[in-house]
Amino acid sequence: MAQGRVVKVVAGGVGDALVTFGLLVVLLAVYSLWWSNVVSDREADRAAGRLRDSWSAAVPAAPPTPAAESPAPVAGLDRGALGFLHVPAMGRDNQVLIRPGTDDGTLAEGVAGMYTTPYGSVPPWEGAGNFALAAHRDGHGAKFHDLDRVGPGDALVVETRDRWYVYRVDGVLPETSPDDVGVIAPVPVGSPYHEPGRYITLTTCTPAYTSLYRLVVWGSLVREEAMAPGRVPPAELR
Repeated sequence: MAQGRVVKVVAGGVGDALVTFGLLVVLLAVYSLWWSNVVSDREADRAAGRLRDSWSAAVPAAPPTPAAESPAPVAGLDRGALGFLHVPAMGRDNQVLIRPGTDDGTLAEGVAGMYTTPYGSVPPWEGAGNFALAAHRDGHGAKFHDLDRVGPGDALVVETRDRWYVYRVDGVLPETSPDDVGVIAPVPVGSPYHEPGRYITLTTCTPAYTSLYRLVVWGSLVREEAMAPGRVPPAELR
C-alpha cells in the first residue's frame, strides 16, 4: 500500500511538472512572437520614416518616362530600401517596407525581402521580369500574416519615390513545398503565366504559426502612374 501511494505521488508530481513545463513553453512562444512583432514593427517604422525623409530631401523627379526607362528609386539612407508594398486586402492602411534579400536577418526587420537567389528578381522600374518578395507570416512584424485574404482580382501596389506600380492578382497557390523555387522563376511555375511579363510574386509560410509549406500569390502589372504632387495614391488605395 505504501509503495502504491509513493508511485501515485511521484506520478502526480511528474504530471504536474509536465503540465507546468508545457504552459511555460506556450507562454514563452506567445511572448516571443508578440515581442518580436513589437521590436520589428518599431524598426520598420523608423526605417520607413528615414526612407520617406530621404525622398522628400531628394531632387524632384524628372518628367515621366516610358516604363522601360523609368528611373530607379532613390535608396536614400536606409541600406538599399526600395520602396513600399501596399496590399489593400490585408488592411486599408497596409504598408510594408521593401528591402533586397530574404535572409533571416533581413526578414526579421519586419520588411518584405526581395529574392535575389536562385533567380534575380526584377523590380518593376527595370521592365519585364518577376518581382518576388517574401515576409514572415508570424513574428518579426508578421507583415504577411493575412496573405491568405488576398485573392484573384485584388490589387497589389508598389510605391517608389517617383511612381506607383499597380498589379492585379491573377493566381494563388495555397500550399507548396518550401523547396519549390519555381514559384519565383521569371515565368513562375504553376502560375497563370506562360510567357515573360511584368509580374509580382508574394510568398510566406503556411499554415499560420508553422513553416511547413509556402503560400504564394501572383500578380501582373496593369499600369503605372507618375507620382503626383502630394503623393496622391492611385484609386486602389483611396
